[in-house]
This record gives sequence, structure tokens and C-alpha cells, in this order.
Amino acid sequence: MNGPAPAQAARQQLRRGLDSGRLLRFPGAFTPLSTRLIAELGFEGVYISGAVLAAELGLPDIGLTTLTEVAGRAEQIAATTSLPTLVDADTGFGAPLNVARTIQTLEGKGISGCHLEDQMSPKRCGHLDGKTLVSTEDMVQRIAAAVAARSDPDFVICARTDARGVDGLPAAIERAQAYVAAGADLIFPEALSGPEEMRVFREEVEAPLLANMTEFGKTALLDVDTIAAIGFNVVIYPVTLLRLAMGAVEEGLRVIAQQGTQRDLVARMQTRSRLYELLRYRDYAAFDSQIFAFDVPTGEPVEPPPTASTRKDQR
Repeated sequence: MNGPAPAQAARQQLRRGLDSGRLLRFPGAFTPLSTRLIAELGFEGVYISGAVLAAELGLPDIGLTTLTEVAGRAEQIAATTSLPTLVDADTGFGAPLNVARTIQTLEGKGISGCHLEDQMSPKRCGHLDGKTLVSTEDMVQRIAAAVAARSDPDFVICARTDARGVDGLPAAIERAQAYVAAGADLIFPEALSGPEEMRVFREEVEAPLLANMTEFGKTALLDVDTIAAIGFNVVIYPVTLLRLAMGAVEEGLRVIAQQGTQRDLVARMQTRSRLYELLRYRDYAAFDSQIFAFDVPTGEPVEPPPTASTRKDQR
């Protein structure tokens, strides 16, 4: 008997994880390839950050990206992993009807869940000041539209509230309770100050909770043992990998500009063999060999085999 489709299996895995009482760790994937490392190192899921997607396009995180851009990149990332994927859907890209279409689109792309926030458009990064919120009633309508639009009941609807930084902690808790009543499966309280506020939130909100461990923000960076002990269910590291990568890129370019060569950088680089391993190069070569009848090298390939599909110089 056939099992569930990959997307459905990943959604069921996320649902089981939320019910397990364990803390689920979702690093932000800034490229599809990075999901291979996330899975290899034993993380429970993959997060797709709206801020990262905007940054990849050279844009600030102020709601400039479109549903088409977000859904397309999310699909590319989800296609490289069997882990659950959670994507940032900003404010849902419009009115409740737009939110419904957003959910249907993301579900069709194989995503496991998304979060919607209660900011007005244009939105701002959750750890910046000057945010403006929609009314609780308007956000409840967004959530109701999202819940009604999904065809797979295992697709997770996460509601993010930015009320802590606008109206204070009690208002954020009150909103979260209303969002749970509207059908949200997971609550994302943005920009809590630290463990004490997280504990209060945990005591007052009867739903799975998500912690955002973003660097340079308003929330203290806590270790997983502390977050789990407080009782949160999911932790995301949305921009960590991008920041690490861009830091290395900037330093590497500086060295090349100053020294005229990358020789001193080679020891810091991922090797060609490691890249081929993550790309599953040998699996593709083995498939190709069945069609074009050549022997797959037993050792590390120095260059792609000269087959019809890889004759162009790929160096």
C-alpha cells in the first residue's frame, strides 16, 4: 500500500512534532542546498524567512516581495528536503480572499505550514520600532480565511503577533488567545524580551508556541534547553545562515581585493568533494551511466563525466 505523498508526510511529521512535547528546531534555509546540511545535522525542520527572501532580492523586509516570489522560492527549498517546511507569508498578501489564495498556493507548492502576522501593510521587520497593527478582528478574519482555504487539515496555520512591541505583553497575550480561538494551530509571539516574558506567555496561551532566535533583535538569544524548559514547541533561526554566509563572502572579497588572489581563503572553503557529496553528484552520474553506458568512477570525480548531459564546462 502506498504511503502519503511527500508533502503530506512532511505535514504529518510537523503535526506529530507539535504534539510530542519536544522542541522542534527550524534553521532558516537561505538556499535550497542548505536544507541538505540542516537534515544531515539532525534538525527537525526548515524555516523559510521572508526577510531572507527579500534580502536575496536586494530588498529590505518591508513587504515588497510578492506571493509569486515567496511561493516560488519556498517550493524550490521544500523540493530538496523531506523535512517539514514553515514559510513566512507576511500579512497574507492582502484581504481575506488574498490570504485564502496564499494558503492554497503554498499548500500546492508542498509547504508544511506558514505564519501570518497582524501588522498593517507595509509591514516592518518584527524587531524594528514603528510597527502598526491591524485590529484583532481583522487578524481573526485572516486566520479564519486561512483555515477555511486549506485542503489538507495537517497544513499548519501559525499566527504571529507583533503586539508586544506596540501595545505591550498583556495585549499580545490577549491577541494570541483570540487567534487560537479563530483556529490558529501555532502562535508566534514576536519580539518578547526574554525568558520571563516567554514564561508568562506560556502560562496564558493554550497552544503550541514558536520562539524566534534572531540575532541583533529584541529577544535574548537562548539555548534550546532553556527554550524547551519554558515550554515552547518550535524555535526558528531565521537569518543565521545568511548572516554567516554573507560575513564570509564579504571577508573573502576583501581578501581578494587586497591580495589579488584567493589562495589564503582556500582552507576556509567547502571542498569540491564535499559540495559534490551534498549535491548527490554520484547519484546523478549513476543514473546517467545507465543511459550512456559509461563506468562511474570509484574515486572522487575531478570533473563531471563527459556525458551528453554534462559536456559543457561546469567548472
